[in-house]
Amino acid sequence: MKIEQIYTGCLAQGAYYIESKGEVAIIDPLREVNPYIKRAKMDDAKIKYIFETHFHADFVSGHLTLAKETKAPIIYGPNANPSFEAIIAEDGQQFKLGEITIVALHTPGHTMESTTYLLRDKDGKDHAIFSGDTLFLGDVGRPDLAQKAADMTQEQLAGTLYDSLRNKIMALSDEVIVYPAHGAGSACGKNMMKETVDTLGNQKKINYALRADMTKQEFVQEVTDGLLPPPQYFPLNVKMNKEGYDDIDVVLKRGTQALSPDAFEAAANETNAIVLDVRHQNDFAKGHVPRSIFIGLDGSFAPWVGALIADVKQPILFIAPKGREEETVTRLSRVGFDNTLGYLEGGFDAWRTASKEYDSVNSVNATVFKIMLEEEETPVFDVRKKSEYVSEHVDGAYNTPLDFLNDHLAEFPNEDIFFIHCAGGYRSMIAASVLKSRGIHNAIDIAGGFKAIKEARVSVSDYVCPSTLK
Repeated sequence: MKIEQIYTGCLAQGAYYIESKGEVAIIDPLREVNPYIKRAKMDDAKIKYIFETHFHADFVSGHLTLAKETKAPIIYGPNANPSFEAIIAEDGQQFKLGEITIVALHTPGHTMESTTYLLRDKDGKDHAIFSGDTLFLGDVGRPDLAQKAADMTQEQLAGTLYDSLRNKIMALSDEVIVYPAHGAGSACGKNMMKETVDTLGNQKKINYALRADMTKQEFVQEVTDGLLPPPQYFPLNVKMNKEGYDDIDVVLKRGTQALSPDAFEAAANETNAIVLDVRHQNDFAKGHVPRSIFIGLDGSFAPWVGALIADVKQPILFIAPKGREEETVTRLSRVGFDNTLGYLEGGFDAWRTASKEYDSVNSVNATVFKIMLEEEETPVFDVRKKSEYVSEHVDGAYNTPLDFLNDHLAEFPNEDIFFIHCAGGYRSMIAASVLKSRGIHNAIDIAGGFKAIKEARVSVSDYVCPSTLK
């Protein structure tokens, strides 16, 4: 028996490859499916099942393409209603895979079709659970995403999740290994651990939601407390996962068209496409196509695209480092942005060589920021999360989290300069690009973010441990 966790850091997502005696099951596959097919060929094995723990909201699964390529059936738990052919498993239904057995445990609460898959070894002993978004390490799935579909409040869903955890998961042996669908950084929970594998016994000790003496009322209150609104692209990804999408090869062919500067400019004007610049933030600051949005490939790229662009049907043209064009289209497709129309051939250098108009972002280092701040009182905007800001921030700074930047546009000065920063420089450059695209050009980015600010000994608030914050 082989169990391989295929973890994608950008999405904080875990897919799973399970093999026994030449038969393979894939759980929650990503959009691009060739790695699973190649892996099975290496093992001289055949993909027999494709298990989905639920209709994912934060990424588009590769279940349909993988089923088409391998003829393996797609399996969901009870209450699932996909628009395509699939096996809707009954609670407790067993699926043989070589010498092992996978059991569908219906665990509603995150969504009503949410299902945990229990793996029993060749001796029939419970070995591991693939818990999807029902149980994370240190947390549980948020219960507010399926309210409309389930016609239930988040409190009712949380109560259902409480019952699922107590009756189906906590009843299992402490030795059972927990393989969740997500880790730290995912918007599907509130406070997940950085680790991606643990034992159920350890989770019973440290996971706040699994306290043995916890009442349902306490659970509902704690799980729903502090939930931020989900990203706008979430329901659009659910729709794609339930109803279908183009094969990744079609998306790649359309999205990797090389366009000259003139053709790129014409396409942007004709299609009303967003120009997305995925280079490093320092390169974007030095020069970029006017009104383009920066979201760098080397950060949490796909989730930020989903959160800030939101509409998966939005046409996109992009500028990428040489050789990373296909990667860009692939990663956009993971969160449902399939309407990529091409990239700027030769990158930004070709645009500048063609004598096209370009823009830049005013950026200073933290030492210069400190001097400027001492010489003249200037507004400072911190685009980190609220919890980061409350923990420690520049004295007098405003908190305008990047996730909800569009809700704060009226707070930024229209004419006078102001400073903007995040933790390390990635998010603040995204914010600066969004502001410039909205006609706000007077921001000065602080290179290196809050880390550099502290090193420059700028006056900051007293530190508050994040673990004490609600």
